[in-house]
Amino acid sequence: MHQELTYEDVRKLLDLEPNATCGYVRLTFVSKERIAPGGLPAPFADGRPMGSALFFMLTPDEPVKLHRIRNDQFYHYYLGDPIEVLLMLADGSTQQHMVGPDLRAGHMVQLFIPGGTFHTARVTGPRRWFLGGSTEWPGVEPQDVELGKADELAARYPSVAEQIRTWPLPAKG
Repeated sequence: MHQELTYEDVRKLLDLEPNATCGYVRLTFVSKERIAPGGLPAPFADGRPMGSALFFMLTPDEPVKLHRIRNDQFYHYYLGDPIEVLLMLADGSTQQHMVGPDLRAGHMVQLFIPGGTFHTARVTGPRRWFLGGSTEWPGVEPQDVELGKADELAARYPSVAEQIRTWPLPAKG
């Protein structure tokens, strides 16, 4: 049944809006419970919601832009094509993963992204769209998100410098 849907159908049905970092997004949950100021280590010492969740849709023109959030998060696959995810971890290592439906091909239906990890992702496959989710803890607030600078990250992660420079990313900085 979902094979008949276009990305525009899904975007409209789920009321997804353009987002600065992740294609099209709709926030679906922010915990009403908060971790009190001082209840978490820096950089969360001013408190946060216990968790948050959102839908996100990617297309070739709207990928996951190079960014990081302070919070731990999971990407979840729901519908459409897989995405190729490039992680640049704080320890200087990198990882590439496929998040999608083909378990036999090694796709993951969930991908853990440690807090503070720069990452980007792009759609692969013929349908040209991905629908997934992201859950975060503690919950994300705007100050937790940082866009990456391609030139700086290419110098820090030379083994993936070509991907950093050629994947659809924000302007070099």
